[in-house]
Amino acid sequence: MLIGFLVNPVAGMGGAVGLKGTDGAVEEARLRGAAPVAPIRARRLLSLITSGVHTFLTAGGPMGEALLAEAGLSTETVYVPEETETTGADTRRACRVFADRGCGLIIFCGGDGTARDVFAAVGDTIPILGVPSGVKMYSGVFAATPETAAECVNRLSEAVMTDGEVMDIDEAAYRDGRLAVTLTGIARSPALTGYLPSSKWATDARHEGRSQAEIARFITDIMRRDTLYLIGAGSTTAAVTEALGEAGTLLGIDAVFDGDVIARDLNEAGILRILDQYPRVQAIVSPIGAQGFVLGRGTQQFSPAVIDRIGPENVIVIATEAKLSRTPSLYLDTGDRDLNRRFPDSLQVVCGYAMARRMHLIR
Repeated sequence: MLIGFLVNPVAGMGGAVGLKGTDGAVEEARLRGAAPVAPIRARRLLSLITSGVHTFLTAGGPMGEALLAEAGLSTETVYVPEETETTGADTRRACRVFADRGCGLIIFCGGDGTARDVFAAVGDTIPILGVPSGVKMYSGVFAATPETAAECVNRLSEAVMTDGEVMDIDEAAYRDGRLAVTLTGIARSPALTGYLPSSKWATDARHEGRSQAEIARFITDIMRRDTLYLIGAGSTTAAVTEALGEAGTLLGIDAVFDGDVIARDLNEAGILRILDQYPRVQAIVSPIGAQGFVLGRGTQQFSPAVIDRIGPENVIVIATEAKLSRTPSLYLDTGDRDLNRRFPDSLQVVCGYAMARRMHLIR
């Protein structure tokens, strides 16, 4: 297989020096004495790759070429940045070349900003796998460590493709103590079946779409005709509207009543208006990002005012077993501590037809 490989040389430099991110703050990070992080983690990854059947396509100099040459892996440099100081534009250009050359996987070392740039270039047409090297990794396309990423490459023929959210963090707001997270897309990302909870689930996980369809079939079977359903963001929730024969909003919130989508891509104000018309309502959500946030990250339309109106007891959580295997706990951050406390310590998550797992909830 041809594998695209690139490194964001400055990713993660802002962390140790207290900048809460590196976007737009590289020079400040250097002035504070920051040292490169991503190249070190890339070396850990490459030193553990044992399979000699892959050829790596890469970008020049510090974006991957030098590290691959050091590791002695089969390499072809297909993109050379024009400037010594590389940018997100270089990441996007390199990934487009990888795609044009027919690579079957892109591995990148960086954080959420790098994930965003890779996804902007290739979307869900090519699986992507992140080696965590940034300050923040909210996106669901990262391996836990460089070691687990290397294991995935070494056993790539055993890997299954799962959905992974790509999250965009507003770093300026983050430095001011505010967390503003946007869900920018759903990528494909490889995972090893051996890391899933059991062989039964490993078999199901080979077909993420089939698992999503089973969940959607169950949800549509139990939907009440007198209840409004607010369908959250993500590919698993989108399968619910697809099962109803409707087109949903992959990255937004739709309203369904009596089997029909009656409103699409609602914001907070739109949801509150529609709640005035329907006394019975339930929200259907799926964990977002690597940390598994069911509410509060990437789904800010479900504001404290909205959740208070719906009621925590009326929030239905759905997720495939493959997704749950990568998120051992679920997280909640509605923005209102008192509202967070109204949720239980664990949530039942629908993970198949008439099947559920109880997951610990961190509030």
